[in-house]
Amino acid sequence: MSQQQLGRGPSRAPGAAGAPGPVPQGGSPPARFVGWLGRFGCLAAGYAVFQFLFEVLPDSIDGAPAKYLISGLSGLATAGMTWLAAALLRARTSGPAPLPAPAPPAPAAPGPLPQVFGSAYDTLVAQVAEVDDPVRGRLIGWPHSLQELDGPARPTSLATAYGLHIVLDLGVQDGRLHTGDLIDTLWRLRLQGGGWSARSQGAVARPEVTAMVLGALARAGASRERLADEVARCEAGFTPELDSTGRALTHVVTTVMRGLLRAAPDAPVLPVLRDALVDGAFPDPQRQHRRCWSHRLSSLPWPAHPDRPVVRHPAQPSALHTAQAVVALDRAARVLGEGPVERAAREDGVRWLLACPATAHDACADLANLREEVRRRHPDDSSHHEVLNVRHFTASWIVRALLTPGAQEIARQDGLEEAWQERLNGAAGAVWAAQTDGIWSWSRDGSMFTTTEELRQPIWMTYQGLSALRAHAVWMYQPDTRTRLL
Repeated sequence: MSQQQLGRGPSRAPGAAGAPGPVPQGGSPPARFVGWLGRFGCLAAGYAVFQFLFEVLPDSIDGAPAKYLISGLSGLATAGMTWLAAALLRARTSGPAPLPAPAPPAPAAPGPLPQVFGSAYDTLVAQVAEVDDPVRGRLIGWPHSLQELDGPARPTSLATAYGLHIVLDLGVQDGRLHTGDLIDTLWRLRLQGGGWSARSQGAVARPEVTAMVLGALARAGASRERLADEVARCEAGFTPELDSTGRALTHVVTTVMRGLLRAAPDAPVLPVLRDALVDGAFPDPQRQHRRCWSHRLSSLPWPAHPDRPVVRHPAQPSALHTAQAVVALDRAARVLGEGPVERAAREDGVRWLLACPATAHDACADLANLREEVRRRHPDDSSHHEVLNVRHFTASWIVRALLTPGAQEIARQDGLEEAWQERLNGAAGAVWAAQTDGIWSWSRDGSMFTTTEELRQPIWMTYQGLSALRAHAVWMYQPDTRTRLL
């Protein structure tokens, strides 16, 4: 999204093609002649009028003093008018007058964002699924995709939690969607042993999904007492012994942190998870040795081949996971406070994002969408794995990371406001370009922009897109100081 699309900055740079060039010093020959006329011609014209009137006025006018007075005043008036005319001509020939500043847009001309929000809300209303489950009761929510192609639509816990977030972001515009119905559905979708899981994870609660649902419920106003029991179960199951896979993944750890910071900001596990996240950062020599994050918090050994020795793969820097870590650490700092170690890691992550070497920040490699797998051993059969395919809308995470209060403060301290704004506007432009009528689509081949039939519309992607654009619009808002609200 360019500066002009964002409503910031000039529409044409100084010296652009077609813009008038500077006037040469000294001016054109006509301008120099007019200048000479203004300096000397006015006196000559005034004296000529004085001499002419003095000669032609009759002697009947009260003698010579009266003739001198009339002729003198007429000469002075003529000289003054000649000087003013010369000054006007000189000003008009010196160069074009500056263009007036453009008037602010009329209040009755809204931007496109309200229309996008309205279209998204209408789509949510049209796609909401209502099912009478014989065991769980009436379920009102959304399936994984707003364009569900695999059988009849049925609400899932994760998709309904994202839908609840969207409704809270957009506001309850009317009675077609009721937050109480969504809250009741999420509680009814809770697993028999407590907690929640994704559709592909079966009947075992998983901490990242549970924390996501708890965060949505807490934001919607669920009681602390009812949330506390589920928070305790989530904490108890999210240990290195019980979930070594999840504790080693940046995505899982940051998701649990964000959910619990909303649902239980005093949870004992939060400082532990933050320490693990800080310890999982590593320096990147390609970007001034700033610390960043990979998809894994530690470089765990993996066998290259069954008959070969174990090898240790180096961590690969990831803009997506660095942005997720920055968001989680910034929110934790506001809730828990932070020490110098945590602050240094968070600030390094921001500086790493600002050090993107690309020239076009609306389509750079840092914004590429990513996929990852969360593979856990099946609880009932250790020879099989439970696989959760996770897709990441990278540009939206970059926007959210750069709009954290800590990121803006770092940009001011380091004198990187211009770099910060360029990267923010580029990421926001990529988010905007990926939507159609307020809905974001993901293609099976992973490309961000496509017109093939392989498109899906995951509700989580629409939530992240709307959330990023909303945050960016709030940051851009600048009230007209000339308008007084009475």
